[in-house]
Amino acid sequence: MVIAERRLFISGPSGRIEVPVRLFQPEQEDGMWISRDEIDWPDQKKSYFAGGFDSAQALVLALQTVGVEIYTSTYHETGSLRWHESYQGYGFPVGANSRELLIGDDMNL
Repeated sequence: MVIAERRLFISGPSGRIEVPVRLFQPEQEDGMWISRDEIDWPDQKKSYFAGGFDSAQALVLALQTVGVEIYTSTYHETGSLRWHESYQGYGFPVGANSRELLIGDDMNL
């Protein structure tokens, strides 16, 4: 079940393309908690999961997985990816070893 969704946008010559990001409810699997997420990039849908000792840890790690995927995307590198007009960044955290990727308001997360 989807518990959270954010819509990013790619600006290009043909207009704005919506990029939905979905987080799913954590679930127990093989003695651990799994939180799944997906990003619908224009060329393909990418699905990920993060595992944790409890549902909160799995969810935090899933959010960080999304953040790293977004910040290492070609759309971020070209500057065509946006979330909100008055916010610089995407509103997703990254792990401590990826903080140098952050821009704008995301640096305060």
